[in-house]
Amino acid sequence: MATATKSSKELIALEDKYGAHNYHPIPVVLSKGEGVHVWDVEGKQYFDFLSAYSAVNQGHCHPRIVGALKDQADQLTLTSRAFYNDALGEYEEYVTHYFGFDKVLPMNTGAEAVETAIKICRKWAYEVKGIVENEAKIIVAENNFHGRTTTIVSFSNDEVAAENFGPFTPGFERIPYNDVDALAKALEDDKVAGFLVEPIQGEAGVFVPDEGYLTKAAELCKAKNVLFIADEVQTGIARTGELLACDHEEVKPDMLILGKAISGGVFPVSAVLANDEVMMVIKPGQHGSTFGGNPLAARVAIAALEVVKDEKLAENAKALGELFRSEMNKLKEEFSIINLVRGKGLLNAVVINDSEDSSTAWDICVKLAENGLLAKPTHGNIIRFAPPLVMNEEQLMECVSIIRNTIAEYVAA
Repeated sequence: MATATKSSKELIALEDKYGAHNYHPIPVVLSKGEGVHVWDVEGKQYFDFLSAYSAVNQGHCHPRIVGALKDQADQLTLTSRAFYNDALGEYEEYVTHYFGFDKVLPMNTGAEAVETAIKICRKWAYEVKGIVENEAKIIVAENNFHGRTTTIVSFSNDEVAAENFGPFTPGFERIPYNDVDALAKALEDDKVAGFLVEPIQGEAGVFVPDEGYLTKAAELCKAKNVLFIADEVQTGIARTGELLACDHEEVKPDMLILGKAISGGVFPVSAVLANDEVMMVIKPGQHGSTFGGNPLAARVAIAALEVVKDEKLAENAKALGELFRSEMNKLKEEFSIINLVRGKGLLNAVVINDSEDSSTAWDICVKLAENGLLAKPTHGNIIRFAPPLVMNEEQLMECVSIIRNTIAEYVAA
């Protein structure tokens, strides 16, 4: 593998000097990826245990997905929605059948898709449910993460994400996550239009709700004629051992928000899916995106979803996830520094026995990188582990050994 012209240290310095300081990366500079592995500019190989926050579920640079991108790039890349193109309709047919909805509204990023769902929900509230204009409310959960746009941080209780970005957008009510009684109470307000929720809270530290929570939440929403909106940007596309995290309880949301792995990490693609009663409130000129539904995105997304189905990635995530949590719980018995192991499929977290204000999780992740495995902390004491779903058992057990050795080194130091 050819060495990059500049070293990791030099490239980090470039980003620090010329880029906005809106991220705090692990000090590794990556230049190549294939399957479950990535390489830095010096040629060191790592296991990727973050998967670009679950965007590369199908593995890095999957040849079928990259091939679809290359083939389409030679033909047509962008027309905007001012005209029809020969890829979008085929994608819309494919994705709606794939997930079982009447319509899709294509966008580019997860945050855009969340914003789209909010707009659709409000318009439905006024034109279908009959709420007085400008008085609709959307219920959200505490410790949510739906993105960082102005509207979204308006209902976040992440102080870092929200500090000094006001004035904030009204129309949201925050309730405790995994609390059916709190939801039932909030739904007594007849101005509530929707409940926007992550089936598993990823950024909060892979917080998995009690069994039955999603089922009961959806039933409560239906009884009050409120839209149940599932943000599956991170949990969808086979990550949790089912195609969607909602599928664990056979819950069909009124609106489904997708992003990240819907393109296998090859191109920005997101989507909002709903049935006609909800989606048809949107009329020409009321919402859109220059790049939303472009031919590249359409072809890439079809290929990415085909890979998920053909390679049985949900089944693999389920089996390997059970194995991984079993192995992590063995480490929990061995090392008192590990307080809790939780997750579903290959979306998992290890909670370190320390405070959120500590640097423990960060320090362990730096040590993991030195040992050839890339992970990222969320909060000061939680490490999220989410490898590409194409990982096999032998590779997973090799990674378990790296994690065990790293924890042992950290404890000994």
